[in-house]
Amino acid sequence: MSREISAYHRQVAAANRAAILDAAAALFLESGYDRTSLARVAARAEVSKATLFKQFPTKAVLFEATVLAAGDSPEEELVDPPPGDFHAGLVALGTAYAELLARPRMVDLMRLVIAESPRFPELRERTFDFGTLPVLTALTRYFQSETAAGNAAVDDPDVAAPQFLGMIATVAFWPRLVHGNWSLSDDDVRKVIDEASRTMTSRYGASATRS
Repeated sequence: MSREISAYHRQVAAANRAAILDAAAALFLESGYDRTSLARVAARAEVSKATLFKQFPTKAVLFEATVLAAGDSPEEELVDPPPGDFHAGLVALGTAYAELLARPRMVDLMRLVIAESPRFPELRERTFDFGTLPVLTALTRYFQSETAAGNAAVDDPDVAAPQFLGMIATVAFWPRLVHGNWSLSDDDVRKVIDEASRTMTSRYGASATRS
């Protein structure tokens, strides 16, 4: 019985967290960091203030979680690429990353981080640990597995993973952050991903390391 109750409570907590983060994102984007209160978030999410405070004791903690949640992905959406074709695996993971960057709230939330952080010391002290994002951990795991299988030789996956994603974000995301009307066609995005994958394959692929 206690196991069933525990599972139920976990389900309720997860649903409350999702509602809180969704409400917080909407309010932060509508009103900015300063004019968004935890009480307003709780009311929008239809949870008690005690429920909100239990998961997010300060507004800075909630803001950080809201930004990171915008880049989150359910585990079932990030399937590890099959082994043996390093370039194809990079394309698959690079495509997942580009789709993440294209989410409607992503650019607006990142603009909010840049605009609000200088004004509020509690935000400047937040780490915004983007290294926890599922797509980055999946890419690091892929580098490790392909290296173990002899299909690549990535000596430092923690360095190579952000380098690969950075090549994509530099073209597909950061210009959109600065220029609101910036856009790329689907073909352009696919080309950016393919070129980044080819660069990494040339550097870390098995054929490159043998030459």
